[in-house]
Amino acid sequence: MARRPLPRILSNGTAQIARSRELARTAADSATDVLHPLITITKGLRRLASAGRRRWTDTPKDKRGPLLFLVAAVILVVALVPYGPLLAAIILMAAAAWHGRDRTPPAPEGPDESQTQRLQSLYEALVPYFSTAEDPAPLFAHGGDWEKAFPAYEFDGAGRISHLVVRYPAYFTDGEADSRARIEQLLTAKSGRSREYHFAWDEEGNQLTIGVLAPLPTDIAAQRFVTAPGETVLGFTDPTQVHRTLPLTHGEEQRDVPPVVWRTGIRSTEPNLLVMGQPGSGTSTLLRSIALQALQYGDVLIVEGGGTGEYACLTGRDGVLAVECGLSGALASLEWAAHETERRLIAANRARQSGHPAPDDTRRPLWIILDRPSAFAHVAAADGYKDPQSLLQVPLRHGRAANVTVVVADQFDSADTLSDAVRQHTRARVVLGPATAAQLEAVLGAPPHTTPIAQVPPGRGYARLGNGPVHRLQVPATPDPYDDATNDAHRQAVLALLPPRTTPADAAETVATEAVVEAAVAETS
Repeated sequence: MARRPLPRILSNGTAQIARSRELARTAADSATDVLHPLITITKGLRRLASAGRRRWTDTPKDKRGPLLFLVAAVILVVALVPYGPLLAAIILMAAAAWHGRDRTPPAPEGPDESQTQRLQSLYEALVPYFSTAEDPAPLFAHGGDWEKAFPAYEFDGAGRISHLVVRYPAYFTDGEADSRARIEQLLTAKSGRSREYHFAWDEEGNQLTIGVLAPLPTDIAAQRFVTAPGETVLGFTDPTQVHRTLPLTHGEEQRDVPPVVWRTGIRSTEPNLLVMGQPGSGTSTLLRSIALQALQYGDVLIVEGGGTGEYACLTGRDGVLAVECGLSGALASLEWAAHETERRLIAANRARQSGHPAPDDTRRPLWIILDRPSAFAHVAAADGYKDPQSLLQVPLRHGRAANVTVVVADQFDSADTLSDAVRQHTRARVVLGPATAAQLEAVLGAPPHTTPIAQVPPGRGYARLGNGPVHRLQVPATPDPYDDATNDAHRQAVLALLPPRTTPADAAETVATEAVVEAAVAETS
């Protein structure tokens, strides 16, 4: 049977509604233009009536009688004079139109004296970079006209530049990163170093657009994010960078914030993550946030090289295989993780060859989280053990096919101790805390389109997933709930996300060690 087409009202109802709204809006604008004189006179009459009422209220009671007599006399004279009522009506309408006019002062056209001086000084500072002696008609010249070079500009309430469009000559080498970096550094210094700027280079149109970025929210606490399995929220960024928002709860308020979502799993192109930062920059906070999200759908193995107990709250929790802080425990756990990755690969391969789906025990995601693994390198070399990072080669290389994800976090001063496997197989990168442009480019593989500032809150930085763009990032507040200096609201938010404790804390390490030993025995047999 042939399918009947939808009624016309259903097929193009949206377009008709849009046209109807546009017609209604046009009619309302036309009516406002036609009735504008009447609206002005009505507003003026209301203001005159209010003024008369205030005058009557302010008049003493002993003088209200003579005032009434005077008003009555004036009305009588106007009524007796030829054309008096008509003249009185004309005068009243004129007074109402005068009092009902729009008294909003017009916006000043063009910059004031201080703004002009700021633009002129910025123009003079750009002359050495945007001019050459061979140019017969230079756009930038000492004592030249800045209005041709700056076609658009805006200032904030403090008189500083908040938006600026710069035209530059076509011979400027805008395709070279060093040339762009010099201009961005100069504009940042002349516009104010305490703010973060976004630079958009239009190489075809020879224009540079500078905008001031609003600070990212730092008050978003850890919570259950609306994501699909295999999606992890690293933090939040600018609304112009991503085309997705997440509904978040902030106290009693609900708001939508654009996230930076990292996708893991078999079809992920960036299955592993590397986090770099300075001490106190929030790398452990990000790892705790990732662990709490991973525990919704998988198992987590944590190795902490700092030995500060940042992950003690996860010990013995459901889904947490182990939380290791010592060298021996780290080696045993990572060796088990390598064997588990190989076992999953073999089981999945046998199932595919037999034409069966992968076993259930290979589908559950396994997360290996390492915080400061470089701290074990010196201790392992002194005691004659191998570096724990050498055991990450199999999970890093083949973990995606086995649903194994590796997250490594370390500090800039220990970047040289990271193994080649960690450097090569972590395509998702995050940099937190203050960092120079060279450090950002070295870790992320590309410079950000914003200017990094010296003072940043914890958890603030940049993120890049594979070959994608560099995003500004603010990690959700996920502190250690056992820290006395933690905000109580953030502590309760983290405690609410923790899985139930199925294994006593003092027995968790023993159970994990036994599991590692049993797996090693099974492999050897």
